[in-house]
Amino acid sequence: MHSITRKRWRLRQPSVIPGFGLALGVTLAWLIFIVLIPLSGLLWKSSALGWEKFWALALDVRTLYALRMSFGGAFIAALVNAVLGLILAWVLVRYRFPGKRILDAMVDLPFALPTAVAGIALTTLYAPNGWIGQFLTPLGIKIAFTPVGIVIALIFVGLPFVVRTAQPVMEEIDREVEEAAATLGASRFQTITRVLLPGLAPAALTGFALAFARAAGEYGSVIFIAGNKPYVSEIAPLLIVIRLEEYNYSAATAIATVMLFISFTMLLIINLIQSWSRRRYGYGA
Repeated sequence: MHSITRKRWRLRQPSVIPGFGLALGVTLAWLIFIVLIPLSGLLWKSSALGWEKFWALALDVRTLYALRMSFGGAFIAALVNAVLGLILAWVLVRYRFPGKRILDAMVDLPFALPTAVAGIALTTLYAPNGWIGQFLTPLGIKIAFTPVGIVIALIFVGLPFVVRTAQPVMEEIDREVEEAAATLGASRFQTITRVLLPGLAPAALTGFALAFARAAGEYGSVIFIAGNKPYVSEIAPLLIVIRLEEYNYSAATAIATVMLFISFTMLLIINLIQSWSRRRYGYGA
């Protein structure tokens, strides 16, 4: 009877893996001190501005241009990375060729390379007198110091997220699935779109979300190649720094809050699409 009472009042069954309480405590403390408290401070500072002043700062023309440049460029770069990343991951998984390990290691280069170094290198390549830019300039194509250069820099920093997210999923796809589809009369296009892509969709969406989040807040690799022209090629993180240097903390807070809201909304939508994709096709990323 005593054992039954103890079992009734037990809050949870003991885990097979010990240390759940400690691990949960460390995780919550990490989230609170590293994520929740800074974000709460940002929201509190924004609320102190008042709605009228907040919207006046957030809807400033220069701010809107910078936000459009940051999030528009991040979205385009993430789309390009979703396509190129899947192709590159497929090549690394399904084919054997000389230099494959070198190419595989180069995918992680944006992780190890300082963003400022990446920005300087891209500017050196695509400037009008650069190694690549000198051939594009006579054709009337200008990349450096334009929004196109920003997108290229964001593609560079975001590509590894898609490749490394999709690669393990591709390795689990059995070749016999493709052979069975071909045996049943499916064309290569039908095999890709109806057999392979449904299983890769959650991983592709995850890679897209990670690449987008990385690109939306990118600073170091962009400011060198962007040209930083207001209303043309100025990104929101740079505008925040400019406002801080002007001691205009209210404007910097408003821009940061808008960026936080847009990023959270887009990532939430992507996560909902991921959940639907997993339920629809029965695959996990």
